[in-house]
Amino acid sequence: MSETTTSTTSTLDAEREAALEVLAEQRGFLLHTLKGLNEEQATTPTTVSELTLAGLVKHVTSVEREWMEFIENGEDLDVDVESPEFAKQMEEHARTFRLVDDETLESVLADYDRAASETEEYVRSLPDLERSHQLAPAPWLEGEVFWSARKVLLHLVRETAQHCGHADIIREALDGQKTMG
Repeated sequence: MSETTTSTTSTLDAEREAALEVLAEQRGFLLHTLKGLNEEQATTPTTVSELTLAGLVKHVTSVEREWMEFIENGEDLDVDVESPEFAKQMEEHARTFRLVDDETLESVLADYDRAASETEEYVRSLPDLERSHQLAPAPWLEGEVFWSARKVLLHLVRETAQHCGHADIIREALDGQKTMG
């Protein structure tokens, strides 16, 4: 292996590991908001929204898996945002924010742990972070938008961090507990 190849690989590995490390930190912050709570507390909305701590964990689990699937296979680009199918997809997306059927706090936390491991394993298996696919049409996108694996990782950090903020508010309203401070 040439020095240039080794240097490029080292840079890629460092970039990949840095992104995964920041994502893991954000996951830890999110999970910290559930520390010491029972199932009832973790599934209680404390603001005018229906968001709950357990629901947020379930949602970010779903999001991680969806984005890893996107990196691997892309999306269906023939989406009609006015169709009943799109409305059904949006309804399914809304279900990712709440526990349904036989889901429990314990099962959601275990699934989040599995999804985190799956994400880390998959990202480490990628030859590079350049793999790119077009995002499916959506009302909030203009034109053709392409995201690389790198952009997806950055988005996962952003999304998880955003939901950490939501979780902080929910937890503080529940019992005054703060993640930091």
